[in-house]
Amino acid sequence: MFSHIFVGVKDFERAFDFYTSLMDVLGNTLRFCDRERPWAGWQSHPDPRPLFLIGAPYDGHPHVAGNGQMVAFAVGQRATVDAAYRLALECGGISDGAPGLRPEYHPHYYAAYFKDPEGNKLCVVCHAAQG
Repeated sequence: MFSHIFVGVKDFERAFDFYTSLMDVLGNTLRFCDRERPWAGWQSHPDPRPLFLIGAPYDGHPHVAGNGQMVAFAVGQRATVDAAYRLALECGGISDGAPGLRPEYHPHYYAAYFKDPEGNKLCVVCHAAQG
């Protein structure tokens, strides 16, 4: 469904450090980093898309985090949700909902919510039935 997702940032180096750590936990590989523009992108596995991109807004205006916008990363195990959440907070993210089941979505929906250092809301979610 998606070719890529782009998240705007103000402080590229801080955001790059945050997302490099998060993408490592999620198993996504850095595809490119261009500090001159600035922007960077990570690719999914096993397919090269969708890409997850960060960078300065193309229009040259300052980035402002959107209220009601969120990017959710799907993972295969609940332990990865837990690890991503811990790492996000260690790297300057802010909790917006600790890991746990959210049966209001479906019985096996296990997710954590947090904001990156720029205020962008993120989710890491596992849909698998696990004990």
